Amino acid sequence: MGLSELVACTLSDTDRKGQRERWLALGENFGLGRKETNDGLRLSFRSHPAVRKELEALVAVENDCCSWAAWSVEDEGDTLVMAARSEGIGVSTLHGMFTQLA
Repeated sequence: MGLSELVACTLSDTDRKGQRERWLALGENFGLGRKETNDGLRLSFRSHPAVRKELEALVAVENDCCSWAAWSVEDEGDTLVMAARSEGIGVSTLHGMFTQLA
């Protein structure tokens, strides 16, 4: 089975809506930017323990429901970064995500 057949979210509609609302709230309150990369996407946030906790919780869900990409939380100085990496169609899928956090 190729990656193109695997790029999908396994969350229910209700869970997907809740996850989206959590991402939007985090981005609206603490987001610093969105950057498309050659292998995926990077979202930057202000560094704070509560932000890290929420970001790690969101990334844990993404790693489970969208396992076609590798999701992580990284430190870059005083900034937290959510990095999502994939290949092929997964990269273009990531580029289409989180556009409202730009």
